[in-house]
Amino acid sequence: MSRGESERLPVASGNVASAALTVASGTIAFLVVSPLIWLVLRALEVEPGRALGLVVSPRTAEILANSLGLTVGVTVLSIVLGVPLAILTTRTDLPYRRLWTVLMALPLVVPSYIGAFAFVRTFGERGEIHSIVGAPLPVIDGLSGAILIITLYTYPYVFLTTRAALLSLDGSLIDAARTLNAGRLEAYRRVVFPQIRPAVAAGALLVALYAVSDFGTPAFMRVSVFTYEIYEEYGAFNVEYAALLSMQLLAVAAVILAIEASVGSEPDGTSGTSGSQIRLGAWKWPAMGGLATLVTVTLVLPVAIFGLWLLRGTGGEAPSLAFQWEYVFNSVYLAVLAAFVASVFAIPVGYLSARSDSKAARLFERATYVGFAVPGIVIGLALVFFGANYFPSIYRTVPLLVFAYVVRFMPQAVGTTRTSVLQVDRNLVEAARTLNAGPLTTFRRVTFPLIAPGVIAGGALVFLTTMKELPATLMLQPIGVETLVTIIWSAHTTVYYRYAALPALILIVISGLSMIVLLRQEKYRME
Repeated sequence: MSRGESERLPVASGNVASAALTVASGTIAFLVVSPLIWLVLRALEVEPGRALGLVVSPRTAEILANSLGLTVGVTVLSIVLGVPLAILTTRTDLPYRRLWTVLMALPLVVPSYIGAFAFVRTFGERGEIHSIVGAPLPVIDGLSGAILIITLYTYPYVFLTTRAALLSLDGSLIDAARTLNAGRLEAYRRVVFPQIRPAVAAGALLVALYAVSDFGTPAFMRVSVFTYEIYEEYGAFNVEYAALLSMQLLAVAAVILAIEASVGSEPDGTSGTSGSQIRLGAWKWPAMGGLATLVTVTLVLPVAIFGLWLLRGTGGEAPSLAFQWEYVFNSVYLAVLAAFVASVFAIPVGYLSARSDSKAARLFERATYVGFAVPGIVIGLALVFFGANYFPSIYRTVPLLVFAYVVRFMPQAVGTTRTSVLQVDRNLVEAARTLNAGPLTTFRRVTFPLIAPGVIAGGALVFLTTMKELPATLMLQPIGVETLVTIIWSAHTTVYYRYAALPALILIVISGLSMIVLLRQEKYRME
């Protein structure tokens, strides 16, 4: 029996159970989309003439240009870096390919703003290198610096998706092209790249959405992009302009999604045979040297810098920033709440989507993916507007912040839950129904134990990404509640950088667990 989407299981027997499941999914979908509704309402309150003047102002044009430049620059460089690395670790005789594959993927575990923090304090003006060398060095800062840093920590998206496509590519196609006197580069250009283009586009989409929504790196490097300026305008109580900037940022994200969709679907029919490999010969040593340099820059450098600050001690200049285990507890507590709520919400949505072909089921599932495409700064601003104007009693409280996390990261839980439901053998469900078990009993005793691993994996992903979320946490931070990311931000804004050392190292360690979950879920083929 096929367990794909083409073979659906019945939602439930009885109109009542089916209707209840649909209503539950629809309610959850509406809750997830609701922040955008509140944001649109706030933007519409701006007088049309003033709104037009703000939208077409020179400052807005500069912000748009910087945001587009950042997104395009990061995306292009990630492709330039990720695709060759994928080829190098799959289609060549590079020594220790397994090890290099893992090391090339590991930058994903480091939040880009942590990398930006380390780079600015290492190579920036009056940074660690400058103080040691005592001579002016090229400064990694501004728009070019932000492009570099975000690229270094997002190229693995392109690397992993491209590598997966290369591993499933029929290598005999390349050999056939070579027998027709096509050179190695010509064979790859005409045979390989058309086959892996959708995979490259999928990775590039993730990179582009990350770049356009990244707040921490532009903030640390003082780049006037949408995310940073929205936060600044919010802090200056200029909510009207912040709302209009948010609407433009959403438009940019929508354009990115539209461009990716136009790339096309994956070509048909390739089977994973290895084919001949590219022999590097003497080039294997420069190749490994380049890979080692990349690992040093992206992984060793941040850990070394924060470790150096930690060994120096925190001193007494800012006692309020001194590390406390309460920060770790608060971060874990909020992330656990978000993971639990997201997992619970994901069950009816993922269940209905997997077992029903109705348009409503598909619509509700797609609606929950709003958080994937909407930057955290926009969700934060929308909930600030909602809480401050309609429900001041929950503004700057834990429930509202947890709701922001759920909206932002629920797609991770929905995806794993839906996949798990699709794998359930319908014969087991039908057998339970023949024993007169009701829909709820069947779900509790048969279906849920089978999908539990997927639900838990989705919750783990939500937990790990929530731990790193910066903009929504800053904008909705409950009064008196400090977390690892808020302390890192405070250390940056107050210029007491070394107080960020231990929180940053803890975040890197916790984030490292996400790679284990990622590799287990995606099941990338390792050679």
